[in-house]
Amino acid sequence: MRVLIIEDNRDLASNMFDFLESKGHVVDAAGDGVTGLHLAVVNEYDAIVLDLTLPGMDGLTLCRRLREDAGKGTPILMVTARDALEDKIIGLEAGADDYLIKPADLLEVEMRLRVLMRRGGDSSQRQKVLTVEDLTLDMLTCSVRRAGKAIMLPPIPYKILEVLMARSPQVVSREDIERAVWGEGRPDSDALRAHLYLLRELMDKPFERKLLHTLRGFGYQLAGQDAAKE
Repeated sequence: MRVLIIEDNRDLASNMFDFLESKGHVVDAAGDGVTGLHLAVVNEYDAIVLDLTLPGMDGLTLCRRLREDAGKGTPILMVTARDALEDKIIGLEAGADDYLIKPADLLEVEMRLRVLMRRGGDSSQRQKVLTVEDLTLDMLTCSVRRAGKAIMLPPIPYKILEVLMARSPQVVSREDIERAVWGEGRPDSDALRAHLYLLRELMDKPFERKLLHTLRGFGYQLAGQDAAKE
């Protein structure tokens, strides 16, 4: 796996660099946003570790420019000291695929990077189209459409949607979703909420009929109103 670390704290960047290299990964590093954006645009990486507070260009701006201006879909793991749910949502909306709070365990950083790379690039199991009402998910091309309109989803919201559609109209527990997306390396308590919020904003909010339902104490369900159990 080829990884780009964009982090201005030299000690943190050095520790992460050395750890990932010791695991057999190829690693580049940048200590400011401008250099980080340049490297991310001109090179091909399997994943990017991105801090939010950077000299030259902050992480949110870098993330938006990488997605919107450069058209790069490289998976991005934000690792930052900002721990509020609102900060996570803002980061995900800017184009990040996952979010970790500092101080982050290096083993978890590597695990999250492996998950992002696998979700973004493994098409061996994607051989069919899932359909719920006017929503379709093509598992071969990783494309999502609703009412004929293309919906661009980051890897983790995409995986959550895939899990919910595959089991629709069943109710899926929070634990089952987390296990399907993150394996045994469970995220912090706000991670799933943040990704579900973003999924709703992109997949449900622009449309009249809501398909994603929260059943408090039970889990989440993707279904039309006739099949929904609320």
